[in-house]
Formats: sequence, C-alpha cells, structure tokens
Amino acid sequence: MSLRITYQPWGETLAELVEAGRQAEDAGAEVLWSSELHRSATVTAAALATGTRTARVGTAITLAFTRSPMITALEALDLDELSGGRFVLGLGTGVQRLNEDWHNVTFGKPVPHLRETVRNIRLFWEKSTSGETMEAEGDWEPMRIRGYERPFAVTRPDIPVYLAAMGPFMMRLAGQIADGWISHELCSPKYLAERLLPELETGIARAEGKTRDDLDVVVSACCSVDTDGGRARRRAAGGVGFYATVKTYAEMFEFHGLGEAQQRVIETFRAGTGADYLADVVGDEMVDALTLAGTRDEVVARVAEYDGVADSVKLSPPTHGIDAAETRTAQAAIIDMIAEFTGARR
Repeated sequence: MSLRITYQPWGETLAELVEAGRQAEDAGAEVLWSSELHRSATVTAAALATGTRTARVGTAITLAFTRSPMITALEALDLDELSGGRFVLGLGTGVQRLNEDWHNVTFGKPVPHLRETVRNIRLFWEKSTSGETMEAEGDWEPMRIRGYERPFAVTRPDIPVYLAAMGPFMMRLAGQIADGWISHELCSPKYLAERLLPELETGIARAEGKTRDDLDVVVSACCSVDTDGGRARRRAAGGVGFYATVKTYAEMFEFHGLGEAQQRVIETFRAGTGADYLADVVGDEMVDALTLAGTRDEVVARVAEYDGVADSVKLSPPTHGIDAAETRTAQAAIIDMIAEFTGARR
C-alpha cells in the first residue's frame, strides 16, 4: 500500500498527548498533527516537535485569519527550528461566525483572503533575514514591513503549506497554491474521488508547471477500532452527530444518501440536545459511510480503500460524547493498528 499513515494524537494533558505522539511515531506514523479548538495548534505542535524525533509535525489546522500573516510566519519558522525542519503549516479559514463572533476578526471573502494570507507568509519567509522592504497589496491582507531584519537563522524559507478546504472554490485554491490539502473529518473515498479531487485537479491545472504529484492529498478520518465492531461504531457516532448539526455539510450527507438522517440529527439538536451528545440518533449507516469504525480487519480494509485516491490518511480517535477513558482505549487500538500497517515493532 502506497498510502502514508499519519496521526492526530489526543491527551487530557499535553504530556499525555505528546506521549501518544511518541508512540504513534514509534509505530510508523509519518506525520503528527495538532488541531486548534480546545488547544492552540501551534503550542501543541511545539510540544510535539520537542517530544519526538523523526515524524513530521503539522497543524491541522491553524486558523488563518485569527493571527496576522507575520505572526503565523514567525510561529512557523520557530516550529520548523524546534523540529529540525520537520514542520508543516496547515491553514484553514474556519467559518464566519467563529472568526467574527469568537475572535473579532474580519472574515471577508475567504478564498481571496486566504490567498493573500499565504502569499504574505511565504513573502515573509523569503525576505525576513535580508532587511528588504516587504510589500504586498491586497483587499484583505495588505502588508508593508520596513526596517525589519530577523537576526536568527532560518531552517527553511520554504516550509510546506497545506490548506484545509471543502467547498469548490477553496478546493481549487488549495490545488493551485498549496503543497498539500487536508480534508474534512468526514470524507469517504467515493466523495473524495467524485466530488473533491476534480476540484483540486482544476486548481492544479491553473498553476504553471504543477502536477498532481506535487500535491499531498491528506484525507482525515475519525477512527474507532475494537474487537466488538458495534462498540467501535458507537464510539464514533457522536462525532458524526456533531458535524451533522451543520447545515453547510448538507450536500455531503445528501451525496451519501443520508439527507433524511442528517435532518433527524438537526431536529434533535434544535430540540435541545447538545451537539456532542447526538450519538443516539446517528445510525450505523451514517457511521459506516463517513468514518473508519469497526473491528481491526474492517478498519484495515476501509483504510485501504483510500489507496490510490489519497496520498496520506490522517487518523484521529473519537472524542465527541464519550469519556476520556473511551478515547484513550480507542487511541491505543489505533496506534497498534498503525504498527500493523507500517510493519513497525512496538
């Protein structure tokens, strides 16, 4: 199998998270990812960078608009130094309400806004140690930096930039300007092949000299493995319910023939059930369509379905609506399965 196996470790504490990352690295995971919601993606990445040796460390994702491009560029340079050149900057826009209500920042038109953000980050990396004026026009992220010269060595001026995307215009942007693309947490092989890859390929065609081999297609997958397949599916059901509350994802659920099932989840949510506690209205058909959940043999077979469609798979344990002990059990099973994929001895 040519598919690269990567992992997003979990922990109730940063120490536990880093230990899980170390175990996943020993099992053969090629990249360790940090997310941004309940923790800072960049602080978590720093912990992983100093606690591991060989796996790359990436953010999946850092919010692109809640930091200035210069701050993001500086954090990435520091993380690349900490990791010895192993860092991957994964960026995503988040949704408008999160940006404007939670962070009080301008969301704007997300595609041109993100394009300007990535441009500025790369310009800063290129010129930060030269003392040259850095100027860039733009509707969302104009930048003019004069009299700045970073006195520290830069490990790499070309850190890989991955973009998270789902809608067609953002997918095309990722194909055109990014080094990699990161999918939504619920992304089946069929949806990837029929809906998403064509948009990425449209973007790739707009970039001079770029081919499909130049873009790392990373499919994210909520993963739950257990000797009891039914128990594994129930662990993953809460995450499906959480995302089903978002009407923006209606097209994805409809594509899988799950439009009515999503509507039942939305109605239960509107009736007062918390977004993390909707597993009871998520049937196994939803879990099977949108996650990697079941016995080890079942999950191994499901992961293999991405081979030849995606380049990398990012596995993560279930967390929605289950207690820490359940997530911990799921995580141990995933790391053990990664070792089977890679042939590592643990």
